[in-house]
Amino acid sequence: MENQEKNDQSGDRLQEFKGKNLEEAIGHAEHILKIPRSELNYEIVTEKTKLFGLSKEIVIRAWAKIEAEENAVSNFLEKLLPVFPLEISYQIKKKNGFVFVIFDGEDKQLLLWKDGALLLALQHVLNKISSQKVQVDCEFFRKRKEKRLRDYAQQVARQVYETGRNEILDLMNPYERRIVHIAVNQVPGITSESLGDGFLKRVKIFPVGKTGKS
Repeated sequence: MENQEKNDQSGDRLQEFKGKNLEEAIGHAEHILKIPRSELNYEIVTEKTKLFGLSKEIVIRAWAKIEAEENAVSNFLEKLLPVFPLEISYQIKKKNGFVFVIFDGEDKQLLLWKDGALLLALQHVLNKISSQKVQVDCEFFRKRKEKRLRDYAQQVARQVYETGRNEILDLMNPYERRIVHIAVNQVPGITSESLGDGFLKRVKIFPVGKTGKS
């Protein structure tokens, strides 16, 4: 049953690979599947000792992680959407080790209400069920939000450069903070750091090599 479930996740029959040790077997799987080991799942099928312990053989089954993660996300959404109070649909894409979920449908604008609060909540849940990074989007929300954040962060950074005074921004999630840090560090002489603990943190923008003026 367990093997069948893995077959279903990958969409293909799982292949087996042999080697004198685990490293060699994984290397064989990388070569045949043309997938780097960071994107492989595997399980040991057998481990045999031959010739009175003088040699060993190990057999593994290997499959692509991303296929399993894409399937996990799809299975979750297929169960959620029939009982979800909004009429929405989705499309799943994969690229560079990420699983991208693009939402659409009659009620898609409600996902973007209050600066995409519901959309980002769905992303948070999907990342909890997947070991691969999941990013969600709707109506190019992510692209527009990133531009607004970049513009705002660089505006504040230029202000700090002119006044020499530190600025501390409102609470942000990790995705927002990363955009701000990248944008701020494009302004010469200005840098940034996260303040606080937990999921939401503030970002402090200040001159390089100075504590700045409060």
